[in-house]
Amino acid sequence: MTDLTEYFGDASPLREHLPGFQPRAGQAWMAEAVAEAIAGSERLIVEAGTGTGKTFAYLIPALQSGRKTIISTGTKALQDQLYHRDLPLVGKAVGRPVTTALLKGRANYLCVQRLDQVTEPADSLVDDLNEVREWRHRTSTGDKAELIDVAEDSPVWPLVTSTAENCLGQKCPEYSKCHVVKARKAAQEADLVVVNHHLLLADLAMKEEGFVEFLPGAEAIIIDEAHQLPDLAVQFFGVALGTRELERVLDDLRAATLGFADTGFQRRIDKLQTAIRVLRADAPRQEGRHELSEVIDDMRDALDGLAHAIHDIQVAIAELGDASIEVEKVHEQLVGIAERLAVLATEDSWDGLRWLEVNPRSLRIHLTPLDVSGKMNGLIDNGFQAWVFTSATLAVGEDFSHFASRLGIGDSRGLTFPSPYRVRENGLIYLPPGLPQPSDPRHTESVLEAVTPLLEMTAGGMFCLFTSHRALNNAKKWFRANRSALGGRKLLAQGDAPRDDLLRRFRKLGDAVLLGTGSFWEGVDVRGPALSIVAIDKLPFASPADPLMMARLEFIRREGGNGFMDHQLPLAALALKQGAGRLLRDDNDFGVVVLCDPRITSKRYGSRFLECLAPMPSTESQADVEAFLAAHERRGAVA
Repeated sequence: MTDLTEYFGDASPLREHLPGFQPRAGQAWMAEAVAEAIAGSERLIVEAGTGTGKTFAYLIPALQSGRKTIISTGTKALQDQLYHRDLPLVGKAVGRPVTTALLKGRANYLCVQRLDQVTEPADSLVDDLNEVREWRHRTSTGDKAELIDVAEDSPVWPLVTSTAENCLGQKCPEYSKCHVVKARKAAQEADLVVVNHHLLLADLAMKEEGFVEFLPGAEAIIIDEAHQLPDLAVQFFGVALGTRELERVLDDLRAATLGFADTGFQRRIDKLQTAIRVLRADAPRQEGRHELSEVIDDMRDALDGLAHAIHDIQVAIAELGDASIEVEKVHEQLVGIAERLAVLATEDSWDGLRWLEVNPRSLRIHLTPLDVSGKMNGLIDNGFQAWVFTSATLAVGEDFSHFASRLGIGDSRGLTFPSPYRVRENGLIYLPPGLPQPSDPRHTESVLEAVTPLLEMTAGGMFCLFTSHRALNNAKKWFRANRSALGGRKLLAQGDAPRDDLLRRFRKLGDAVLLGTGSFWEGVDVRGPALSIVAIDKLPFASPADPLMMARLEFIRREGGNGFMDHQLPLAALALKQGAGRLLRDDNDFGVVVLCDPRITSKRYGSRFLECLAPMPSTESQADVEAFLAAHERRGAVA
């Protein structure tokens, strides 16, 4: 096995390419463990605290191993960062001629064939479409992330990209120019491929069904941000069907039959459109998630009508004969939709939970498996691949059993590397006394009354992280009525602008207050004095009424376990680590985590949450907080 000492010591070649590089013992030990796992085709779970440098700790042994490697990340943004920034930097330091490739899902690549078919776009799409048409002649990859002048969520993208369902494959007249085919070919030939979790799961599922996988037969698979994988796997191996998907197929059908379908055929298309509207009308009015068993009686006629309308279209397409490859592809999509609808609408013994998701202009029916650990174990435990799972939040204390059991890899080796930052000296947990219970209607108001006085103690800014959109909106209202509580600072709130724009403004202002939920709990990096307080309103327990949670709790109950202790509690503890992890992002960072949930001190399980943030000390004294912030700000001013 290659000796990695030279890359993580005082004379590391990384110094030349990475300003500020510091040798870290945890990074070196993690790299050695990853190298051992790759060499021995073993499974390894690594929790690497903030600042460990886990990306380089797995990249260098992967590049040095000589093994074909897949690295999977949680998001496309991280995928791009890893491929375009981190890999080239490490490649220079390692000096190995390793071929690499970046591979994303099909919907991320321009489809030249579909672009040419867009002839009469809506007025609102003309500018974006012109940008895409001009870019098609400049791009060599077709990756839509290159075209920063068109928003990622622009309505033009579904028109000029393909899906697995509507792709014409080798029958496409532009097949020789296909960016997806080129990207997959590059991935097959590369030594190291960077993908995302959705794509990895899709590939694993294809292998299970006997299809030829589109990712190379890798000898090592490294999962970064691995804490996201269990929930993604549960969703991925379920069954779902939504009205937006149905409407998209209808649009494809109308376009494919334009000019030759008779009026009888058009009436059947209109009948399917009506059936979709009736389904939406018969669904519950209340937005959110509903158990399907509780509402299906009201929707039964609409579901039957939808099934009949889909069948009638299939019969009509068959009568058209070999009309075109486009019509043939729509027919294939309708066959798949009919199969999924039959599974979703029947009360058989399939071991999962059926539920309905209602949004303002659409709905989606889901069937979620109660457990995917057996399926995932079958895909992972093949004997010839190394698997490395890493994230900053995988263990409760040093216990990986919660994460490992959900993926069916309970016998894997687990290692924890704490953050090398001076957490004990630079961080403080404040537990404001006297707050009402989280269920109290005045809880959000009381939280803000407890945390806003801390703004007078620091020149830096504050994150207020909420566990629900309702609490976030209540906080917005409170600040509108209590502007003076900001002390002249700017208030930024999730929903008022895109996340990246809010974070850019927060960093630039240097002393702002930002209100966020959901996506602000992880993947947010604000270094320096711009962030010195992270206030969290409640312990982040997922709602027991959430269908994904209900499915998991039902499985644990059947297995004789305790759903709260075995799942809800460790899941909330890991989520709290993610949220609190926004605070100390650099060795010089300092600040206060404010936990505004009285259950931390009143419930026996409360200490588990404080243990997750160890070795950060805690206090219930506001005076301690003031003294802590004053001392660190004086020290920063002297430095």
